[in-house]
Amino acid sequence: MAMRGSRIGLLGGSFNPAHGGHRRISLFAREALGLDEVWWLVSPGNPLKPKKGMAPLAARVTSAMAQAKRAPIRVTAIERELGTRYTVDTLTALQRRFAKREFVWLMGSDNLAQFHLWRDWRGIARRMPIAVIARPGYDGDAVASPAMAWLRRFQVPLASFANGGEWSAPALVTLRFDPDPRSATAIRRADPDWASRHAGFSPRDQVTHSLIPSGEETVTP
Repeated sequence: MAMRGSRIGLLGGSFNPAHGGHRRISLFAREALGLDEVWWLVSPGNPLKPKKGMAPLAARVTSAMAQAKRAPIRVTAIERELGTRYTVDTLTALQRRFAKREFVWLMGSDNLAQFHLWRDWRGIARRMPIAVIARPGYDGDAVASPAMAWLRRFQVPLASFANGGEWSAPALVTLRFDPDPRSATAIRRADPDWASRHAGFSPRDQVTHSLIPSGEETVTP
């Protein structure tokens, strides 16, 4: 259990399925930013991704828990309980519910490239710091993106961000490391029946401790 006042990295996504790349970037970000934990926010339904091909929520959470095992990573589908669909609403609710924790939003450069398409993306940036992690093939698009044109003025050096001082937002930190080429899309192509191996499990949310029924469909409000 993370102590109050701890610093938490939030990595959102479909995790369809989770894989070793998620784990690797999470552990890298934790060390680089001086985080206590990373929470994987498994989305019930991503408005920017098609519902077709999306495995049931319980299967995706179970796959994430398998990848997060024995690491300072907690897997949660808290949006299911909060009833939020958009990231800005989820982060607002999280900060209200866990007021004594400090959060930083973790995203890959592929997400930064389309960040301007997210609902109230400037509101997300004003709510908590953002750490962008390099992903192969996306750095050029990220640098040229409309969101980066606005966020560039808020860039801060990693050293000053991770030294234990008080966080503020907007703030953008760029993390550079040997990129991981693994992707959920490639895994699904190679193993289209991966979710069947997680069928029948009702995992317990590692943040809210509630059960996620195995038969529950992906929610797209």
